[in-house]
Amino acid sequence: MTAMAPFSSSISNRRQNLRNAAVAVLAPLPSVLFYLSFLRNYSEDSASPLWNWCGRHPFLLANVLFFFNVNVLFWIVALIQSSHWMIGLYWMMIPVMLVHSFASHPLAEFNAWRSRLVIILTWIWSVRLGHSYFRREKWQWGAQEDWRFSDMRRQYGSNWWWISFFAIYLSQQAFLMGICSPLYAVHSEDKQLNRWDLVAAMVCLTGISIAYFADTQLHNYVTRTEKMKHLGQASAPILDEGLWRHSRHPNYFGEQLWWWGLAMFAWNLDCGWMSIGALVNTLCLSYVTVLVEERMLKKENRAEAYKKYQRTTSMCVPWFKSSLVEKEKKT
Repeated sequence: MTAMAPFSSSISNRRQNLRNAAVAVLAPLPSVLFYLSFLRNYSEDSASPLWNWCGRHPFLLANVLFFFNVNVLFWIVALIQSSHWMIGLYWMMIPVMLVHSFASHPLAEFNAWRSRLVIILTWIWSVRLGHSYFRREKWQWGAQEDWRFSDMRRQYGSNWWWISFFAIYLSQQAFLMGICSPLYAVHSEDKQLNRWDLVAAMVCLTGISIAYFADTQLHNYVTRTEKMKHLGQASAPILDEGLWRHSRHPNYFGEQLWWWGLAMFAWNLDCGWMSIGALVNTLCLSYVTVLVEERMLKKENRAEAYKKYQRTTSMCVPWFKSSLVEKEKKT
């Protein structure tokens, strides 16, 4: 009987994994099918008020589809499953879907080379983030929801079911559409490719590379720690190697570089106001950084080591290690 329990649990986990994978694949289909139908039926002299409106308002159309497909549908799925895991997964896919919708819209005007460059960069970023997500989740779909959502679930209790719609989904729409607005700018202006586009592309690639190596180093550390814990051996209380030796949050720094690089494309097209999205992202990540560090300081086996780490290591931008003695003297 005891031997059968892990086997049954394994089968149950596999079934749940397949169900979540199916849900994740089917979830965006309403938006995709609607948009393809619009492209097939739209013409400038169309008699349909719906297709005419969609043809005149590409950015608003993206927002409407986001609201009904992500905010409403994903929220309903989350209530049924008692987990808001899917919005975390689709963080990597929504920008890809947006860039292709802006590029294929009938009103789109753009330089073909800049468009191709931005689309390729967005796919590279998405694949990097997707690889990091599934590697962290041990290649499972929806195994757990974001720890911040779990904390809010405990905080709001019985009211969480309706608060989650605003706290997770509606806020994510404003946030994601803001930081992805440069993708719209790239497909709204036909301006010749210039050196600033190449600078922006280099900033994006640098950010993606830093985030990839930082996430890989963190994954290796977590895997090593879990293995040593299983063997009953002591492990390093904190990660203080590689990029993490020069920054306490190099993965966040890389992610911010990516969004600022994207904002540079918009700035080069005289849409500098769209960098507000990148600025808000930086402020939000700064707040998340504080939450992460508070969690680290609550862990008894890591608190003392992490305090020393805080005093000697740059918070975000990778920099040279400071001397603890010098820091204490200044204090």
